[in-house]
Amino acid sequence: MEFIFLGTSAGTPTKFRNVTGFALLETSGRSWYLVDCGEATQHQILRTPLSLRSLGAIFITHIHGDHCYGLPGVLASAGMSGREEPLVIVAPAGIQEWLNSTMLHTSLHLPFELQFLAAESLAEQSIGNYVVSSVALSHRVPSYAYSFTEVRQESRLNQEKLQAHGIARGPLWGEIKKGVDVELNGKWLRAEEYLLFDYEPRKIVVCGDNDTPELLANVSAGCHVLVHEATYTEEVARKSGELWGHSSAARVASFANNAAIPNLVLTHFSPRYQRDATKSPSIMDVHQEASANYQGNLFLAEDFAHYRLDKTGVLHRIEPSSNPA
Repeated sequence: MEFIFLGTSAGTPTKFRNVTGFALLETSGRSWYLVDCGEATQHQILRTPLSLRSLGAIFITHIHGDHCYGLPGVLASAGMSGREEPLVIVAPAGIQEWLNSTMLHTSLHLPFELQFLAAESLAEQSIGNYVVSSVALSHRVPSYAYSFTEVRQESRLNQEKLQAHGIARGPLWGEIKKGVDVELNGKWLRAEEYLLFDYEPRKIVVCGDNDTPELLANVSAGCHVLVHEATYTEEVARKSGELWGHSSAARVASFANNAAIPNLVLTHFSPRYQRDATKSPSIMDVHQEASANYQGNLFLAEDFAHYRLDKTGVLHRIEPSSNPA
């Protein structure tokens, strides 16, 4: 499981960070999934190996512009790139109406169908290689987190069990290896009963803006990676009174630590945090506050940073960012 950050700034872009965008890549296959689509996301995509023709679905966490203003441009460019396959958009109320109005008044005609799913009522939904669900968060407008859990894993045959049950080596073994239920002597055999998996399905939770991380308590079960905004540090939040609607680094780090989430990636940083550690406030202030409250594998996202979650559940950064924080 891999993912790339397309934007990591809160509210407005900076010289080094675009507004929110997150790309989740399938473990196998060509498809990828976009979570949030701030202004200029399509420009960010051009600096990655990602293609709009292989985009599997778009997930919008909430209606604030730094999370959705890039959506019409991405769709228009997808159409002009030759995309014809239907595209699923999972989003809260308001996005479909706004997008339809924008398309109407700008004469945007897409050569592919848009299929909208409501974030408010999204139960477990199979989309590509993932089972996806949504969780309501706390923000100034309705905001959601999306949980992505793998549904297809590498497996091997339990040969001893197959032989013990009198299932001879042959074509049936091949079908079972593919996960296909088979019939033998008038009895149906469930493939999953004869498969061995070397690792548990990997799970990642990607959040919209949220001032109450504890709302993620249930969905955090079995979570390997939490991607959550840390717009402020506690000190800045107290001085400015701006924490309402957002999390501090300390708040989300404490939650992740108590929930025993092994990997935490913070993003959506206020533009006031400078990349120069000798200036104040700097992005190192966010890192220091988070690391003081979290004992797991901690990362501060940067635009174009590329991560891989391995089969053991350990997160690695696999590619240096072209725009370091």
